[in-house]
Amino acid sequence: MKLDIKSMTLPELRTAFQARNLPAYRAKQVFTWLHRGATRFADMSDLPKDLRATLAETYFITAPEIARKQVSKRDGTVKYLWRLGDGNCVESVLMRYRHGNTICISTEVGCAMGCKFCASTLGGLVRRLSPAEMLDQVLFAGQDAEMPISNIVLMGIGEPLDNLDSVLRFLELVNSPEGLNIGMRHISLSTCGLVERIDELAERKLQLTLSVSLHAPDDESRSAIMPVNRRWPVDDLLAACRRYFEKTGRRVSFEYTMIDGVSDSEAQARLLASKLRGMAAHVNLIPLNAVAERTLRPSPRPSVARFQEILERAGVTATVRRSLGGDIDASCGQLRRKYAGEEEGTEWKHGD
Repeated sequence: MKLDIKSMTLPELRTAFQARNLPAYRAKQVFTWLHRGATRFADMSDLPKDLRATLAETYFITAPEIARKQVSKRDGTVKYLWRLGDGNCVESVLMRYRHGNTICISTEVGCAMGCKFCASTLGGLVRRLSPAEMLDQVLFAGQDAEMPISNIVLMGIGEPLDNLDSVLRFLELVNSPEGLNIGMRHISLSTCGLVERIDELAERKLQLTLSVSLHAPDDESRSAIMPVNRRWPVDDLLAACRRYFEKTGRRVSFEYTMIDGVSDSEAQARLLASKLRGMAAHVNLIPLNAVAERTLRPSPRPSVARFQEILERAGVTATVRRSLGGDIDASCGQLRRKYAGEEEGTEWKHGD
């Protein structure tokens, strides 16, 4: 079987090339071509023809197709549905900010976590993505949109810490000076709270931002919408976040979806403030993006404002996420579900 060359780091490529008695600089040439988005060895014009032929016999190059592309008329946000080599699809979202362009990428096809407010987990986990398939979302979105990408968020389809080995390799690839050279401080990794993996990540002492999907401050409420809480309750999760800060010195960001009647009460705001008191943390309040297959609905704006006020009065930094791409199914997993329905002959309405 051919090997996935784009998932190889530069040191690994050098070792493989040396085993073939090839000079190390050839490995760097190939690595550079791959991280510029080359999809065929035949296009690597500064390599000898016989080497290009040998590489084609030994390796394959991943290259997704754009199955769907939606551009927001409101804010220019671009949502991509990528068709992978095996026919499965994942999503990524390219967003414009004043501080740079940010892409939110997927790490798995589907998701096993079962969160009740998310479309990504409908249908469960299909498979995990390779490092190359994560990198491709950054490479080809930037090329297609003709926009330099300066920030990456691992918050698309899938649970990144459920695919930790491949995610760590992706981070090494995207951080490489010979590649896209996107610094760790420009990368945010989101998790629903896999405590053991948070501790494992902390040991790496990477300078990325850990973003924890909290969404409720008490076990009863959180377990009702996030099954992972039955394995790792809120207090265990927050203890892991404190250990993460002690190991890395990096402030933890908490994602908190505002769900009407579920997570938006004043009592919950006060409880959240008490649990985060004295902790280097930031709370990002997210108005829920309604999913057609779910009954949950977003909190009214006054409830969101009051929740934020309670947190800030208690000394907890809290912001309300600006909603982007609401007219293009930008909520994670929705476009993939819609596309699957179209392929099966199901009728969908735009915005479902």
